[in-house]
Amino acid sequence: MDFPTIHTNFWDAVIAVPVVMILTQLIKMFFKLPNKYAALTALILGLAISIFISHRHSILAGVFMGWFYGYAAIGNYAALKTGLIAYRHKTDAKQRKN
Repeated sequence: MDFPTIHTNFWDAVIAVPVVMILTQLIKMFFKLPNKYAALTALILGLAISIFISHRHSILAGVFMGWFYGYAAIGNYAALKTGLIAYRHKTDAKQRKN
């Protein structure tokens, strides 16, 4: 079996992952999507962007990078949310202490 050559570049991570995050949040907002389906939505959007836009030349490369886009968006969202909650908790604790 010959594995495909996957050419990824800086723009894949800088543009595709934030686009998946933003589109997922817009879909959640406008279509009242339950939070439990947000990860699935991000994965589907990542796959769609990768297969139909970024890596049209190879379905295997498109699927591989689509998983990367979707799961990178999910991980970034979770990290941002956790960091924001921790920051708010720390700020509230300081205010209560004073």
